Amino acid sequence: MSQSTAVTASHLRRLACLYVRQSSLQQVHDHQESTARQYALKRRALALGWAADQVVVIDDDLGLSGASAAERTGFQRIVADVGLGRVGVVMGLEVSRLARNSSDWHRLLEICALSETLILDEDGLYDPAHFNDRLLLGLKGTMSEAELHVLRARLIGGQLNKARRGELWIRPPLGMVFDAAGELMLDPDEQVQGAVRLVFDTFRRTGSAGAVVRYFQQQQVAWPRRVVKGPRAGALVFGELERSRVLGILHNPRYAGAYVFGRTRQRKVRSSGQARYRRLPRDEWKVFLPDAHPGYITWEQFEANQEALRASAQCIGTDRRRSAPREGVALLQGLVICGRCGSRMTVGYVVSHGHPEPLYRCQRRGIERAEAECQRLPGAAIDRAVSDLVLKTVTPASIDVAVEVFDELRARATEVDRAKRAQIARLREDAELAQRQFLLVRPENRLVADSLERHWNEALQRLAAAEEAYAGTGKTQPPPVTPEMKERVAALVADLPRVWHDPRTPARDRKRMLRLLVDDVTLLRDDVIRVSIRWRGGATRQIECPLPLGAPDVRRTPAAVVEQVRALATEQTDAQIAETLNGRWLRTGTGLPFRRLRVRMLREAYDIDSYAEQLTAAGWLTAPQMAELLDVHPTTAKRFARQGVLRAVRADDRGTLLFEPPTGPLPVAHSGKRLRDRRQHPKLVSHAREGA
Repeated sequence: MSQSTAVTASHLRRLACLYVRQSSLQQVHDHQESTARQYALKRRALALGWAADQVVVIDDDLGLSGASAAERTGFQRIVADVGLGRVGVVMGLEVSRLARNSSDWHRLLEICALSETLILDEDGLYDPAHFNDRLLLGLKGTMSEAELHVLRARLIGGQLNKARRGELWIRPPLGMVFDAAGELMLDPDEQVQGAVRLVFDTFRRTGSAGAVVRYFQQQQVAWPRRVVKGPRAGALVFGELERSRVLGILHNPRYAGAYVFGRTRQRKVRSSGQARYRRLPRDEWKVFLPDAHPGYITWEQFEANQEALRASAQCIGTDRRRSAPREGVALLQGLVICGRCGSRMTVGYVVSHGHPEPLYRCQRRGIERAEAECQRLPGAAIDRAVSDLVLKTVTPASIDVAVEVFDELRARATEVDRAKRAQIARLREDAELAQRQFLLVRPENRLVADSLERHWNEALQRLAAAEEAYAGTGKTQPPPVTPEMKERVAALVADLPRVWHDPRTPARDRKRMLRLLVDDVTLLRDDVIRVSIRWRGGATRQIECPLPLGAPDVRRTPAAVVEQVRALATEQTDAQIAETLNGRWLRTGTGLPFRRLRVRMLREAYDIDSYAEQLTAAGWLTAPQMAELLDVHPTTAKRFARQGVLRAVRADDRGTLLFEPPTGPLPVAHSGKRLRDRRQHPKLVSHAREGA
C-alpha cells in the first residue's frame, strides 16, 4: 500500500506514538546505535505529515524484555490509547521492538484494525484493516517470536551441554568452596564444616527441621553464612539458624556429592506475570551426576532424609502441635495423629458403667468442611496396649542400650562444645585483628583511631559474652555413667510397673512419663486398629488392636457357651440346661443367669434342636403312638414307662413322655401279674415343672 494513500486526514488529526525498547540494561548501555535508530523514526512521522507536537515518544520499557506485556507499562499505554482512538500510527523500528509474543502482537493488530490505526516500521507503512498488510504483520510477529525461541534454545542448549559434563558453574552451597583448580571441595573452615555436619546429625536423630533449629537455639550455636555480593563478598558472618535454611540444606543433593541441574521447572502465571517454580521428581532431573565431588553425607543418607521429610510433611501445621498433659484418663492425649489425613486427633470421653473412657476423634477437617469425622476410635484398649508395650520395653535388660544412648548424648555434647570453642576462637581472632588495626593507626588520625578503638571494644565485648556463655554451659555437661548409677537406674526401671499401675499415681504423671519415651502415636482403623508409635530418637514400633465390638456383639452370648448348649441339648431339657450352666457359673451375653426361656431363645437364635425334637428325629414315639402300637390305652403305656417295663424319658419341661421304640417282644397287659416283676428299665422319676 502506498504511504501517501494510507495516511488520511483522520490519521493526521490523531497522535503518532513512537515505541522505543531494548531488552536489557546492558544493551541500552552498550548498543546505543540501535537506540538512536529507534529515536530517528520520529523523522518518518514528520515526513508523513504529523506535527512535531503530535509525535509521542514512549520509552518507558527500556531494559525490559518483549516476551510479555505484563511488566511493560509503555506497551500497555499504547494499547490503551489505540483502543480509545487517540493514535493514528504506531511506530517501531521492527516488530520485535513492540512484542515478541504472538498473543500480545495479534491483540494489538486487532485493536488497530478496529480503531483504524496504522503501523509503521523500518520497512514500510501498514494498515491492519487490510488483509494483505495484516497477513504480512502476522508473519513478522510469528518470526519475531520464533527468533526469541531460537535464541533461548541456543542459550539453554549450551548450558545443558555444559551441565551434562558437570562443568557449568553453579554457586556452591554453604560448606563448599572451589579450590584453585576449580574443583568443588569442603570448606576448609572447621567451624563451617562443623555447623553443617551438626545439621545433618541432628536431623538424623530428630527427623524434624524444626527440631534442628530448636537444638541450635538451645545449645546457642551460631550459624555461619558467606556474603555473596558487595564489597564484603566472601566474608563469613554469623546469625541464627532458620527453618527454611535447614530445609534448603536437607533438600540439596550437592551435600551428598551429586552434581544436579534442572531440578525445578519455571512457569509464568499470565494473570500476574510472576514466575512460579515447581520442584521436579528425581526421574525428571535433566542432569544427575552422583559422586561428582566430596560431600557431607552419602546418597543413601540423602534419600533417607527425603523420605523422613515426606513422612513428616503433615507435621508442620498448628493442627499437629502437641498439647500439655491434662488431668483426663486419656493416656495419649496430645500425642495422637490420624493415620488417614495426618491431622492431630482430639480427645473426648464417654461414660461406661459409671467410669469415663477416652475416645480419640479426628474431627478438625469435618468441622471446617461440614463433613463426617475422619476417624473415631475408642481409646481404652489402645491405651492399655501402649502401656503394656512401654512397660515391656523399659526393662532392666534395656539399661545397656540406655547407657549406649547416654554415651551418644555425650558425643553430641562434645560436638556442640567443639563448635562453641571454634566460635570463640574466631571471635578472639577478630578481637586480635581489631587490636592490630588500632595499634597501626597514626596518632594524629583521631577520627580513624576512635572508630578502630570502638570496633576493638565491640569485638572484645562479643568475645567476653561468648566466653561467659561457654563457661556457664560447660559446667552442665553430664558426668560419665558409673556402675553405681547404672544400678540405681535399673532399680528405678524395676519399680516402674508398680508406680504405673498404682491407682494413686495421677493420670497427668503417667502422661509425663510417657512423653519422656514417646514422640507421637499414629492410629489407623482398618480390619484392625494399627497403632504406630514413634519413640524418642526416631525409632518406630507398630502394634495392632482388635476393632471394638458393636452393640449386638457386646450383648452376644459367647461362642463357647453356645457350643455347650448345643452339646447339652442332646440329653437335657431347657430347664436342665439352664441349671447346668448356672452350676458352671456361666452367664448370658448381658451378664444374667440362665433360665428356661433364655435357653430356649438361645437355641432358636442358633438353630439348635431341643431334646424332644432330637428324640423325635431319632424315631422315639409319643404315648398315643406307643399305645396304638401295643393296642392298649395311653394311660397303660405311661404306667409301663413309670414301672420300667418300657424305656421312656421326659423330653421337655412339661413332662411329655417319649418312648424308645421296642426291639424285642411287645409287652402285653397280664391281669394279676405285677409290673415290677416285669421291669426291664429303671423306673421313670416323677416330673416337677420349673418356672420360666
